[in-house]
Amino acid sequence: MFDLMKHASRNDDVFQEDKSVNDLQDYMAEITGHEAALFCASGTMTNQLALRTHLVTPPHSVVCDHRAHVFLWEAGGIAVHSRASVSPVIGANGIHITAEEIENNLLGEDIYSAPTRVVSLENTLNGMIFPYEEMAKISTLARNRGLAMHLDGARLWNASQETGISLKEYGKLFDSMSLCLSKGVGAPIGSMVVGSAKFIDRVRFNRKLFGGGWRQAGFMAVAAQYGIDHIVPTMKETHKLAKYLANELVAMGIDLQIPTHTSMVFIDTKRVGIQVERDLIPALAERNIKMGGMGTKARLVLHHQIDRQGVDTLLEVVREAVAARQQHDEDEDSFRLTSSSSA
Repeated sequence: MFDLMKHASRNDDVFQEDKSVNDLQDYMAEITGHEAALFCASGTMTNQLALRTHLVTPPHSVVCDHRAHVFLWEAGGIAVHSRASVSPVIGANGIHITAEEIENNLLGEDIYSAPTRVVSLENTLNGMIFPYEEMAKISTLARNRGLAMHLDGARLWNASQETGISLKEYGKLFDSMSLCLSKGVGAPIGSMVVGSAKFIDRVRFNRKLFGGGWRQAGFMAVAAQYGIDHIVPTMKETHKLAKYLANELVAMGIDLQIPTHTSMVFIDTKRVGIQVERDLIPALAERNIKMGGMGTKARLVLHHQIDRQGVDTLLEVVREAVAARQQHDEDEDSFRLTSSSSA
């Protein structure tokens, strides 16, 4: 990757003169089945640029999953940049929202509401795969209502590798898609937004408005292309490792907050009595494993640089923590029994 970066073109992307960037954009448009693409700095930027481009005349609103990144983790960007409100939908099945649930949350043209203009989906969401058939139903619903369809596909690569459904098949359902090039793809930086040529022309204008135009971006583009070519094909092996990790943790008595479909494992250690910050983070740090989390909950994300040995080391630390907590509880029970007998 570094060798490619050193030999990338060094022209100006704001003037659309950089060959490495143009080649990557053309490639992304081709594999997603869209007319054009634009290379940007982050997934938050590509999501917000796409939504801002769809949302032209307020009042207007976006309907999405209540856990969606565009709603929770993009600093209120929909309200700030697009002057739009959000209709968050809580899916009954706990994995994905449905066409029926979206239809029940659409806002119409009346004096009381900000009418729905965009349906925004996310795939994967917290590592969970959105079923293609349900997305197709939602797409049909949206288009019959004259609504734009946007996909936060930051980790769509994972869904595509796991299901065998091509990016082009996914692309048929959406007017715009955002695809992250760091995260699992492994590039140092970058995200791509795809859509029609007219749409991307306007996205380019909005990128400049947001201060997101960049000059010599070629070295970042070739790094992204390397990740697509060499790292994306390994994702399914990463998913297998994540599922192995999840199964082993469950066998220890640790609960999963949600199913593990791809590379993310969401755990809750409450049932085994251990605290992530107290019992796991310091012990894992001693083994050169960095982990976040609060209380009894944590999110574990695997990628192509994590191997079976690393996962087994993590499992060993967790197993020791669970055993230590069990021993502590047994000692306390024994002490209470002894104290009770003495009394």
